[in-house]
Amino acid sequence: MIRSTTGALRGRVLCLLVGLALLFVASPAFATPTRCHLTYDLSGWSFIYKYASGTGRITCADGQTANVRIVAHGGGFSLGTQSVKSGRGRFSGTEQIANLYGTYIEVDSHAGVGPGRAVDARAMFKGRNRLSATGKGGGFSVGFVFGGFTIKPQ
Repeated sequence: MIRSTTGALRGRVLCLLVGLALLFVASPAFATPTRCHLTYDLSGWSFIYKYASGTGRITCADGQTANVRIVAHGGGFSLGTQSVKSGRGRFSGTEQIANLYGTYIEVDSHAGVGPGRAVDARAMFKGRNRLSATGKGGGFSVGFVFGGFTIKPQ
């Protein structure tokens, strides 16, 4: 009787150790989200419909980086031309940089009255990912737009 109890105990301990080992092996699936930032340059135009394109770079706290292409388009009350240089954005936490690619739903407001006197602010959502971005630049524009902001790897 003592021998069977000891065998059962060993079996339970072995199952527990195997379970813990599997937990450590599977832990990358439950990786801690990392913070990522976007720096970008955009230029475009608007007359009710707004279109802008440019390039950027995503840099994450865990060392992941990517050069990206950006296209923003949408509609609303908007008029003028604008360029943003060295805009900055901050993503919500993500496990992989690839999760940040795709089209975000965007709300954009902008105003500009000449070279070096334009501002732009954006709030964007894509599933669980969020991105808020601001930039300064030049142009003559005013407006707010609802649309899409697409980020693709270069």
